[in-house]
Amino acid sequence: MMTKRIFSALLAAALSLSLLAGCGSTSGSTASSAADGPQRYSTVFYDVFDTVTQVIAYCDSEEEFTAQMDALHADLVEYNQLYDIYNDYDGVTNIKTINDNAGIAPVTVDDKILGMLELAQTMYDTTGGKLNIALGSVLNIWHNYREAALADGNDSNNQLPTQEELDAAAQHCDIANLIIDEDAKTVYLADPAMSLDVGSVGKGYAVEQAAQAAETRGLTSALISVGGNLRAIGTKPDGSQWVGGVENPWNSSEVYTNGSSTVAAVKMSDLSLVTSGDYQRYYVVDGVRYHHLIDPATLWPAAYFDGVSVLAPDSGVADCLTTGLFCLPLEEGKQLVESLDGVEALWCTTLSVIASQCHLSRRARLCCLYPRPAVGSPFGGAGKANRL
Repeated sequence: MMTKRIFSALLAAALSLSLLAGCGSTSGSTASSAADGPQRYSTVFYDVFDTVTQVIAYCDSEEEFTAQMDALHADLVEYNQLYDIYNDYDGVTNIKTINDNAGIAPVTVDDKILGMLELAQTMYDTTGGKLNIALGSVLNIWHNYREAALADGNDSNNQLPTQEELDAAAQHCDIANLIIDEDAKTVYLADPAMSLDVGSVGKGYAVEQAAQAAETRGLTSALISVGGNLRAIGTKPDGSQWVGGVENPWNSSEVYTNGSSTVAAVKMSDLSLVTSGDYQRYYVVDGVRYHHLIDPATLWPAAYFDGVSVLAPDSGVADCLTTGLFCLPLEEGKQLVESLDGVEALWCTTLSVIASQCHLSRRARLCCLYPRPAVGSPFGGAGKANRL
């Protein structure tokens, strides 16, 4: 089932992070063997953003590491609740609260919601509307069809939404109807039929803010992975950079291994690496995969790429850009990347059934490790990983 595949992929991402960053424990916390200086610890938890979170960090003591992780986890739990569009929580005003009050009244919200929504508005303009958190009514239709398919378990019963359904919902996706009053700290949806879906920005923004808060508390060396959304803090104590990996989008196996799950790697410090792909959230109709990354122009899953990865100083920006670039043709996406300071990208494109290749932006430090054999591929190779 797809739910099993999603969990397997996420767990593999956590394991891959551990292997790329250096061997260590993936549960609880374990110190490195060095006698002096900061010790290496790692931990994993599973209860935020419906994904696996792993943190590898260097601290002076296990007590310091535990305190840092308790605070980091608490921050991520708070952001998860604030950005939830499906569930209510006691005493919490969240995105669902805003949606429930569409066309009714402004909702007073936390600064953590205001900041995230303001970033989303900015990135809507940056991506030419390809990143649109006001697309919730359309995304909800696809979500419902996908969930029905996963619950049924028989692909032959799977259905697609009609164009008429999608077109009707698209009439309620105008981001201009998202009214933010910074002074009053309120958010109002002027269209009673519209809804927000912040899946394309919420997790990335949360990771960035949580990482910055950890740095303020004194964490100086860490690699945080929330469902493969990577954020590096500083460098390792020896001055070397952290290494993050990009999952191989062409691996059709339900269980990923270190030898097959990584298509690219990047050395990073105080940077974020985020990937969007068509290979985790999807369902199949008549042998065709329909994933969750919807192009606002067509209202159907974007068909340009298998995966897009973005390296940027800010995790929220990187999260927005992966979605926006996934919905843009390659040349337009490359132009966008080249126009942004400090942003690099990798596109994994399906040229045909048997030919795929990676494209790197001009300034990219992303190093392709595992390109699928492709006609005319600049990377070549026989499909085995070349470790750095």
